[in-house]
Amino acid sequence: MTECRETQLQFQGLGSRQVVGEFSGVRVTSDAGALLLREVEASVRVIDRFAACFRDHRNPDLIEHSVRELVGQRVYGLCLGYEDLNDHDALRRDPLLATLVGKLDPTGQSRRRKRDKGCALGGKSTLNRLELTPREATSEARYKKVVYDGDAVDRLLVDLFLDAYAKAPEEIWLDLDATDDPLHGNQEGRFFHGYYRAYCYLPLYIFAGDHLLCARLRPSNIDGAAGSVEELERIVKPIRERWPNVRIVIRGDSGFCREPIMRFCENNGLDYVLGLARNSRLQNAIASQMEHARRKSLRTGRAARCFRSFRYRTHNTWSRTRRVIGKAEYLDKGANPRFIVTSLCGDRYDARTVYERLYCARGDMENRIKEQQLGLFADRTSTATMRANQLRLYLSSIAYVLMSELRRIGLRGTEMARAQVGTIRTALLKLGAVVTVSARRVFVQMSAAFTMSTLFRTILARLRPAPA
Repeated sequence: MTECRETQLQFQGLGSRQVVGEFSGVRVTSDAGALLLREVEASVRVIDRFAACFRDHRNPDLIEHSVRELVGQRVYGLCLGYEDLNDHDALRRDPLLATLVGKLDPTGQSRRRKRDKGCALGGKSTLNRLELTPREATSEARYKKVVYDGDAVDRLLVDLFLDAYAKAPEEIWLDLDATDDPLHGNQEGRFFHGYYRAYCYLPLYIFAGDHLLCARLRPSNIDGAAGSVEELERIVKPIRERWPNVRIVIRGDSGFCREPIMRFCENNGLDYVLGLARNSRLQNAIASQMEHARRKSLRTGRAARCFRSFRYRTHNTWSRTRRVIGKAEYLDKGANPRFIVTSLCGDRYDARTVYERLYCARGDMENRIKEQQLGLFADRTSTATMRANQLRLYLSSIAYVLMSELRRIGLRGTEMARAQVGTIRTALLKLGAVVTVSARRVFVQMSAAFTMSTLFRTILARLRPAPA
């Protein structure tokens, strides 16, 4: 007789055969490709170093999940697309994820309580305590006893950037930007932002190329550049200590064209290229260039632009005269003037080069923020307190660093060298496999029909070089 159970899923038949399915594969994973991330971690130790930023006040005799295992579970989960804590009530049964975080018994059969057997990892309640522990918690607290050190995490992000270079670069560009993080509850620090027309946070990001150096959660009732000088001070100091001769250039849009930022750069030997909001004085300064661009556009039927470099100072807010570059551009829809202010010398950097090649390159940072916000769920700031939401932002930041290192080391020179994290996850990490755990090995049997197996082998060879 045909076997039929209520748990089975009925699909369209195949000739005379029934097609049925069931969610009963205890030793099956959908994330076998994440073993590549485990190799990245073995090389760079991102999660190990992140776990060292926590103080654990729990009784060691009662612990089944170390801090390193808990944060690893969360970081790997974000890399694999599991944005919610609720997901981990099912994921705690995944032997592959347990292998990633270092569980010596990936099957969970050695758990103390009968109800936990078969679940090697922590569930949502355990992970929730990790996030909600207050700063002042001690061993006397009842449940929440694992405290993160935000200053240590901030230092770690900079150290990971420095350690990624075998030798000092000649020049680095630090890109600053703020973005909205929409809120849908009554979280601490919730304010309405007029520009974004929503209740939101206003996190500040600082990148150096693909490297994330700062992810600071802030309320939205502040200037977009608020706190930038303090963040730059703590970032530039260790960079200068490690690389005393490196040239540092600060780049940002007009929201960061603030006297304190420019003065900090000028007083500390840093250069800057910053957007500058237009006004009537600036537009008058490029009036002849705009007329020239207008005539050229009308004559050719295409957009036209030309540039002018000049000295400029505001009436009240700037402490000195500075070099401003104006872009006089005429489009089908009309005039489109734009301005930047820079410390770069006109003798070495002409106006067009500074604007088109140097300033406009900051657009790539917006792709990195999108990876962080959309691909790694940095906007899942739904807990009640700013401190807990900052930890969620840190978790997403560490997940970004891990994925970025996979791209930098493993995907270098391949067709996916510039792929975004969502593409990397879909193409390489979401890979179904049967996991067999024995006394001698964890055998991960991946699909023979996987079309990117050659690339997979190449990446693994780079991450795990053959012994000498």
